[in-house]
Amino acid sequence: MRERGNQTKLMETMAADQNLPFWKTKSLEEMNEEEWESLCDGCARCCLVKLEDEDSGEVHYTDLGCTLLDTKTCRCRDYKNRQAKVSDCVKLTPATARTLSWLPATCAYRIVAAGGELPDWHPLVSGSRESVREAGVSVSGRVYASEDDIPTKHWQDRLVRWPNRWPRARKKSETKR
Repeated sequence: MRERGNQTKLMETMAADQNLPFWKTKSLEEMNEEEWESLCDGCARCCLVKLEDEDSGEVHYTDLGCTLLDTKTCRCRDYKNRQAKVSDCVKLTPATARTLSWLPATCAYRIVAAGGELPDWHPLVSGSRESVREAGVSVSGRVYASEDDIPTKHWQDRLVRWPNRWPRARKKSETKR
């Protein structure tokens, strides 16, 4: 009788696994294109200009947006052709998601690659693209200018730390606005 109980528990566990979202059951490599693209929460933090310290190799974010970044929508203006138009645009792959040190700590690709849980503000969890902005994760309202508008020699004056930090927890009164 005990063996039958264990089999029942195993079958229940297997059935429950079938109801889990794809990011909990598939590796990054196993995801189809639609699943892969949906992991992006649209925060656009990765679309900020980053500067690398030549001595230490440390990467620092600026509050300057990529030339193709639409700061109102936090989307690329020409996603399909971005790499042809922006020479240093990096196409994320499962391998790069695991190795790029400059991906924001909040990046779903980075989180899933490490076996972590998507935060509650992620659109796949919340069901809303607006939740990223509402949680203070997107670059919306935080980009000073496009990289095209500021001479390169002044980019170092635009260093910021917030893109690689988790948003502060909001009080219930703040989330009801």
